[in-house]
Amino acid sequence: MARNSKQTSRAVARKASAALRDGRSSARTKSVAASALAQARPSKKGK
Repeated sequence: MARNSKQTSRAVARKASAALRDGRSSARTKSVAASALAQARPSKKGK
């Protein structure tokens, strides 16, 4: 199986995070946002 080396940009990750925190987001929106965050580069915060 081929490895997908593409990662979600920081700007998209921020918007995805906001969508997950927003109580008005639909289940589909949250699903897409979670997928985008799963492909995002891990945060270097706290290291």
